[in-house]
Amino acid sequence: MDDIEKIGRILKENHVIAVVGLSANWHRPSFFAAKYLQDHGYRIIPVNPTYEEILGEKCYPSLLDITEPVDVVQIFRKPEDVPPIVEQAVKIGAKVVWMQLGVINEKAAKIAEDAGLVVVMNRCMKIEHARLFGGLNFVGVNRGIISSKRPKWLPF
Repeated sequence: MDDIEKIGRILKENHVIAVVGLSANWHRPSFFAAKYLQDHGYRIIPVNPTYEEILGEKCYPSLLDITEPVDVVQIFRKPEDVPPIVEQAVKIGAKVVWMQLGVINEKAAKIAEDAGLVVVMNRCMKIEHARLFGGLNFVGVNRGIISSKRPKWLPF
């Protein structure tokens, strides 16, 4: 899905995100994205059999072990690992499957779409949220340090 309006609607209407492949290592993209989303009001449910807790939340070994409703299943795994994750997302009644940048699996997308789930592929939820809702200054992209406007202190 490349429709900006649909992505914006997903981000506005869905607030419980199960992050499959979330790492507890702060320098990993999954941790950075999940932390950003958590800081912006989303409920993050970590899914990784390696950990007991990430970002102050109980970590589950699989989607099937989660005991509360999930809106979005965000996937930080290799493309070949995605189909069984999508099948679990269908079983738990998720509304959206979101595959991160570099995660492209057409077979998994078809499984999800055939079950009525919305699919976003090869996009970063953090980047899309920041782009659509004004959070790009988080890492210095829009901090006012570099600008096309002439500074007021220049005499000309």
